[in-house]
Amino acid sequence: MTDRKLGKGALALISALAVAVPVTMVPGTASAYVFSNVRIEGNQRIEPQTILSFLDLPRGRDVSGGELNAALQRLQNSGLFEKVELTPSGGTLIVSVAEYPTINTIAFEGNKRLKDENLNEIIKSKSRRVYSPAQAEADAAAISQVYAAQGRLAARVDPKIIRRDGNRVDLVFEVREGDVTEIERIGFVGNRAFSDQRLRNVLQTKQAGILRTFIKRDTFAPERLPVDEQLLTDFYRSRGYADFKVQAVAPEVARDRDAFYITFQIQEGPRYTFGNVTTVSEVPGVDAAEFAAQNRVRTGEVYNPTSIDTTIRRMEALAIRKGLNFVTIEPRITRNLRTQKLDLTFALTRGQRIFVERIDIEGNTATLDEVIRRQFGTVEGDPFNQREIRNSAERLRALGYFADVKAESRPGSAADQVIVDVNVEEQPTGSLSFGMSYGVSSGVGFNLSLSEKNFLGRGQELDVSVAAGADNQSSGITFIEPYFLGRNLRARAQLWYNTTDRYNADYNTRSVGFLTGLEFPVSENGRLELRYKLSKDTLFDVDPVAVDPDTGELDGSSPILYEEQGGFFTSALGYTYSYDSRIAGLDPLTRYRLKLTQDFAGVGGDVESITTGLYAGAESNAWRESVTFLGEFEAGAVHMLNNDNSRFLDRYTGNGKIRGFEPNGIGPRDLNAPNEDALGGNYFWALRTEVQFPLGLPEEYGIGGGLFADAGSVWGLDNTNGYQGEVDDGMHVRASVGASVFWTTPIGPLRFNFSKAVVKEDYDLEQNFDLTISTKF
Repeated sequence: MTDRKLGKGALALISALAVAVPVTMVPGTASAYVFSNVRIEGNQRIEPQTILSFLDLPRGRDVSGGELNAALQRLQNSGLFEKVELTPSGGTLIVSVAEYPTINTIAFEGNKRLKDENLNEIIKSKSRRVYSPAQAEADAAAISQVYAAQGRLAARVDPKIIRRDGNRVDLVFEVREGDVTEIERIGFVGNRAFSDQRLRNVLQTKQAGILRTFIKRDTFAPERLPVDEQLLTDFYRSRGYADFKVQAVAPEVARDRDAFYITFQIQEGPRYTFGNVTTVSEVPGVDAAEFAAQNRVRTGEVYNPTSIDTTIRRMEALAIRKGLNFVTIEPRITRNLRTQKLDLTFALTRGQRIFVERIDIEGNTATLDEVIRRQFGTVEGDPFNQREIRNSAERLRALGYFADVKAESRPGSAADQVIVDVNVEEQPTGSLSFGMSYGVSSGVGFNLSLSEKNFLGRGQELDVSVAAGADNQSSGITFIEPYFLGRNLRARAQLWYNTTDRYNADYNTRSVGFLTGLEFPVSENGRLELRYKLSKDTLFDVDPVAVDPDTGELDGSSPILYEEQGGFFTSALGYTYSYDSRIAGLDPLTRYRLKLTQDFAGVGGDVESITTGLYAGAESNAWRESVTFLGEFEAGAVHMLNNDNSRFLDRYTGNGKIRGFEPNGIGPRDLNAPNEDALGGNYFWALRTEVQFPLGLPEEYGIGGGLFADAGSVWGLDNTNGYQGEVDDGMHVRASVGASVFWTTPIGPLRFNFSKAVVKEDYDLEQNFDLTISTKF
């Protein structure tokens, strides 16, 4: 064990001795030597001829001392010998060598984060091979580099040897892993429009916080810095800062290598708005007025490159529809620093006549070629449009099938031909998730889901889910074909089976059904889905009104519910029109959605009705985007046909519509029935408003706050013949206010709601606190 204690010093001493040993001189010899013989001593595995080839000294003529030293260096640098001596003795040159030992075994000590088998794959030193100090040092450096990639810059690896008999050694790598070198602070210099906290939220890199034990994004990764620079640039330019630049990024490591400090030096520049916006044509016979109608940039709007790009795409699409090939749209911007306005001209110019010879696709091992090709608006023989190729690559990235997508063009077989090379890198697209959820009313629940976004490499989606809570269970399977019949038609098929077991009520429910739909675009931001649904909904185990023989008190549910027991088939045709401003994404500060749905039941089945739903939502950021405003309005109506009465499972219960109330806690109720179960209503409306804001805590803690106010109502029954009198099914407004705490944790996003009902009926059921968890692991 003595050699092992020498450590790196022993290795250094070995090398120093080998290099510094001089040629042994025979007393009285001159400065030049003549050798007729060479005697080699000490070699065991190395052939004499190999040693002579490195020696490379002539026999029978004068050899200077410099030549002898050069020969010594050649032998030493061969990496075969631990020690070399050259000793002239008369007419004989004695070459004494000590070969490096053979590695007996390789061991690792002190490693916990990386297993021995992982480290063995990193090093190049191997058992039963010749030991090389230089290679051992290189292996130690390689292991340290792997630890550094995991954020452990303080890791140290020392190679040591234990000598064994037979000129063998055991090679041991002693590892001190050290702690994770975290990003202690991310700072910015030059920012005035946005706070450090807001800009840190933009970055992919995150600084360490209270959850540093679980969050892995707080380790330094140099490859993320270019991504962060681009994210900052996109963030600023989409908000009007056309001259924004990241001037420098300075990552610094602490002296003890246990922390990183990253500073972004930025230049914001002025915030521009659009000035004069015009369209001109430099192509003979092309009217600029037609193309100006496609303009989506308005004077006075805050500068946003996305709106310019959208207008160019629309103009280019019009040119293609009109058969104007090789017409390009050139945006020309004139800055006015004094007024901080950008004058914009869209110029129609004649481009070079180039055609697409072919599109070559490589790298797709699972995804079919046709799935990739359908994202290209260009096919072989079409005029070449570089913008369309870039947009196609972006659409491919957005699919989520590929880790990387590159689309580049190169010259084709002729001067007017190009070849488009599409190179993709596949990534996993399926996931098996185990999750849990929690709600104050619903309790703890568990779910299992299997999801595949690129089923069989055809771009199809498949989702299978099973969830179980304290009083409810649900399961379903969904299959989506995004390009039905090879067109931009999104086909959907869905099966479900849901049950509730006395879920805040004195009855049970069961629903099993099937839905199929076809969705297609009707405008830039709008889509329309046509669908058919067939389901069987059952209400059962309703408590009848009866007298308790022990207490003499009445017990049971409303006669209305009791009469509605049983299973009923619903066969319905329906449609949904949806509008989402996020599709075009012209305004990064404001987003809004609109959805209108109608289902017409009566295409067979037991139910004949028209169900209409409306949803409108908006979200906006203000105060340097640190505050978010949200507003949602929802409404629905069930209208029965042929004078039928609606049933409980057809009506609205208001569950989740207004915070501050329990599920089944509002709406029409038979007040004279012993159980006073909620009956649901044919109509509902709900208005939800919310503001979310930081609480002044470090953003790495992931804790924010919010205030909300809700209002709404559930009302209307076809049958009001309750127990011993009429039921209350009037349109009574309910309202609540509350505060929320949001906490992003490793187990999922937590939301704590503290609410107070300020307008309610005496029989409503309040819920003043709610905690929700949703996670996958």
